[in-house]
Amino acid sequence: MLTSPLTAGDYRRKVKTIDELCAVLGPRPRKQRVVMCHGVFDLVHPGHIRHLLYAKDKADILVASLTADAHITKAHYRPFVPEDLRALNLAALEMVDYVIVDPNPTPIEHIGRIQPDYFAKGYEYGGSDKIHPKTQQEIDALRAYGGDILFTPGDIVYSSSHLIESGPPDIAIEKLLALMEAEGVTFDRLRKNLEKFAGQTVHVVGDTIVDSLTYTTMIGGMTKTPTPSVRFDNRVDFIGGAAIVAKHLRAAGAKVTFSTILGDDPLKDFVLNGLAEDGIDVLPIIDPSRPTTHKNAFVCGDYRLLKVDAIDNRSITDSQADTIIANLRKIEAKAVVFSDFRHGIFNRRTIPALTAAIPQGAFRVADSQVASRWGNILEFKGFDLVTPNEREARFSLADQDTGVRPLAAKLHEEAHCKTVILKLGDRGILTCREGKEMDPRTFFVVDSFVDRLVDAVGAGDALLAYATLSMLVDESEVSASILGSISAALECEADGNLPIGPAQVLKKIDTVEKRARFE
Repeated sequence: MLTSPLTAGDYRRKVKTIDELCAVLGPRPRKQRVVMCHGVFDLVHPGHIRHLLYAKDKADILVASLTADAHITKAHYRPFVPEDLRALNLAALEMVDYVIVDPNPTPIEHIGRIQPDYFAKGYEYGGSDKIHPKTQQEIDALRAYGGDILFTPGDIVYSSSHLIESGPPDIAIEKLLALMEAEGVTFDRLRKNLEKFAGQTVHVVGDTIVDSLTYTTMIGGMTKTPTPSVRFDNRVDFIGGAAIVAKHLRAAGAKVTFSTILGDDPLKDFVLNGLAEDGIDVLPIIDPSRPTTHKNAFVCGDYRLLKVDAIDNRSITDSQADTIIANLRKIEAKAVVFSDFRHGIFNRRTIPALTAAIPQGAFRVADSQVASRWGNILEFKGFDLVTPNEREARFSLADQDTGVRPLAAKLHEEAHCKTVILKLGDRGILTCREGKEMDPRTFFVVDSFVDRLVDAVGAGDALLAYATLSMLVDESEVSASILGSISAALECEADGNLPIGPAQVLKKIDTVEKRARFE
């Protein structure tokens, strides 16, 4: 005889697979009636509670069925709550007896397997004279074995989407802890991964950029033109582009070789001296026909007034490409990182030969940043890890409209890569990895760890470095995503593009863990 399954303290065990649930319920006819509800349940609101209470009142056993993350297409960034956590949210409710996550796009197959006595729907899906087409399919599935449909009262209709968009709750810690628990990742494991970074060998290939911040003070404006007049205060130069990726890797403890191209000018010396001080082995190509790429932002107060770039985006010559290819072949490294800013090294002509020169067995990473240039992450096919932002992914796929989950899946498929970390700005990251098609964690989200945004420039470079090293020492996409996100957050909290060290990451891990203890 079926009974109410569990005590409140055991609510997590209410979450079942379809096979486990069918074994518990047994075949029809049953002594106790079963009612099934199905939906997204992204944020459980009063409308959901009324719906579930009404359904439970009509039967002995209430089964709550969830739409899997992969099939939620309501908006670009949904679901707000990942399926594992949505399942636990429902399981914690007293009136819910069992919870399943449905990997199918519709509940039709599970209706046929569970064969509930009743299937409860909201009034808006057919409580009036007009039946929604999808509801009709569910009715047909129920009638095939003798089940029936119930429509719960619809006097008040709530919307999860409206609640999320109007004022989303902060559940970042809950989402993180649910992900870590499901994957067996602990805060101590993250700390141990950082310790293993020391001595890892990485070869970075890419465009060097010198980023400058020229600080000014407002004097006034021109009377004849809308031109602000500012007084020069000082200028601070930062090593950026692929060179800062090398500096992040070195700061994290890795042994780094860096292949790049520079102009024959004072900025070249600034870059080489700065990299040498950090202990990075630089293999530079000095080209007197081009300047060292320089991007100078003029800042007044909290505003960036203007950016002036000194650039030459011509492709490198065949002989220069051959030099980098030779470097790739002779340098032994556990990972090779292509950091592409489209300032000469990488293009359709050079990428195939550069990729082919990567030593067999090396972990292959690519990042193509197209903030002011055209580039395509799909040109780096077959890599182990790619880390585009959403704009770059949409550019490469010529897709402005698809939600981020199917967008990441499409990029993952077309790039033939093992892992995609899709950077979503202040929304954090979405990671897509190899796995079974309906594996619930083929996709997962890690929310941003930024506490106070100062300057987001360079966050992706820090993420690239720490995610790469984490994959080398742990092979866990979850660990890599968390450590990469933490390092990116630390970069956002600093003024200027500065390398992030393990001590800073450890301190951030401690802060996040303390927050988790109080949740």
